[in-house]
Amino acid sequence: MLDKIKKPFWLLLGFISVVLAVVGVILPLLPTTPFLLLAAFCFSQSSTKAHQWLINHRLFGPLINDWQQHGKIRRKVKVVALSTMALMPILSWFLGASYWALWAQTGVLLLVASFIITRPE
Repeated sequence: MLDKIKKPFWLLLGFISVVLAVVGVILPLLPTTPFLLLAAFCFSQSSTKAHQWLINHRLFGPLINDWQQHGKIRRKVKVVALSTMALMPILSWFLGASYWALWAQTGVLLLVASFIITRPE
């Protein structure tokens, strides 16, 4: 029974991840690359066709291939990610977020930024 739902589950999770990645291109709070990497993994478990489509995609393919082959993040992607992350606490403050939420957000963003900064380009 589990074998029958395994591939459809991975395929659905892959498509949801792609949708979240696309939304992440537009919304600065939602990360794009982690969702693309998750989608690539899910598709590799469920659909060769979907996996090939994603890793050969004009925009998303290079990000996935850079990470899978070398563990690297391109400089342009780093600059956009870090710039957006720097602006998020300011936006949250303007929107009236509480101080504890601002501190928590800043802490998480600093951890993520340190990870991004330490990746090769």
